Amino acid sequence: MREQNGGLRGQTAIFQPYLKVHLWEKGKNFMNKEKNIRWIPVLCFGVLMLGLGSSDSLRGIFSPVFQEHYSVGGRGLSMMVVISYVGNLLFLSVGGKMMDTFDRKKVAMGMLGIWMAAVLLNVLTDSYPMILLSMFLALGASTMLNTTVNLLTPMVCAGYAGMMVNIFFFIQGIGTSGSQFLLGRFAFSYDGWKMINGVLFAVGLVSLGLFAMVNLKPEKEKTKPKTIQKKKPQDMPGASIFWLLVLMMGFYFIGEHGIMNWMLTYCMNALQMPSRTASTYLSIFWGGMTVGRLVFAPVVQKLGVRKSLKYFGGAGTVLFVAGVLSGSKGVILLSGSGLLISILYPTMVLFFQQIYPVSVVATKTGAIISAATIADIVFNAGFGALSDSMGIQISFLILPVCMVLYYCFYLLLLRVSPSEV
Repeated sequence: MREQNGGLRGQTAIFQPYLKVHLWEKGKNFMNKEKNIRWIPVLCFGVLMLGLGSSDSLRGIFSPVFQEHYSVGGRGLSMMVVISYVGNLLFLSVGGKMMDTFDRKKVAMGMLGIWMAAVLLNVLTDSYPMILLSMFLALGASTMLNTTVNLLTPMVCAGYAGMMVNIFFFIQGIGTSGSQFLLGRFAFSYDGWKMINGVLFAVGLVSLGLFAMVNLKPEKEKTKPKTIQKKKPQDMPGASIFWLLVLMMGFYFIGEHGIMNWMLTYCMNALQMPSRTASTYLSIFWGGMTVGRLVFAPVVQKLGVRKSLKYFGGAGTVLFVAGVLSGSKGVILLSGSGLLISILYPTMVLFFQQIYPVSVVATKTGAIISAATIADIVFNAGFGALSDSMGIQISFLILPVCMVLYYCFYLLLLRVSPSEV
């Protein structure tokens, strides 16, 4: 028995050096490959999306501070919102072309540099025109960086890109809702505005450093030809379908973005809530938007696109309308509606893909979102003046009306031409 054990130990001893070297080399190669190709870009995109989510929410959080510091009314706040959306529209319209024409990593780092410059401008200046310039650059670059994360994720997370994109946008939602909760409580001053932008600039530096280390592998084109089902011209959805989709998306944008831009002002000025309470309700809304997209994803998968838009859109609209009409007693319903409407935007984009053929769906989707964004810009341009003349409480009623119109246009789309939709 001892001889057998001794022989076994002897054989093991012979193989130990080989096992150590083999496992060490294999582990080293694995760690080098995984760290350089996966974990650095994952960390980079995660940090970046957290910063972008926080940055995008600052305009709404600090709107009362801007009113006091710059001595502006509703028109001044509207100008900040409008200039932000103009930047969004401009960067969105040229971003895809830039990504296709130039090196994607360089374009991404350039956009990150623009975003950091906009954030730094908030720290260094007290000028209202400079803040408007910062709003234009920050939201525009942020929109482009969101698109960049979508484009680059398949290159660095091959095989699980869909999961990682959802995780990145979930992280962005955490940045949005978390900043609204924390900053609304602890940084409600102009000094707080500068301090937070300083922190975001540091986040940008970290992201830029990580981006420099990201190793983007060139996309491998598959030689297998794609089979595209071409629709005949007479089978292509007509212009009426396109404009119904624009109206549906436009009214939804006004409803959702109206909460982001004006709910804090509405709660404080119309409902006489303290800033901490108002920011808590806003953070509940965006927290629901964030959690809902993660929690309800399997439900959407099971119900399908059309039923999901019908059920979640209907229930969310009911809560939204009830929350506004009930005044201070119903604000919790308005906040809770964020959980139900959370899936609407990404599911509407999937809805477009079911309507249009593959050959034109990207163009049509871009055109629909751009046109809806213009409607959103027009609304925000006039809302401040309307709130100055009629009061924020009356003006705020436009938002539930827009949500009802969104839902009506969706139902109309299902009825007007079921074969096309």
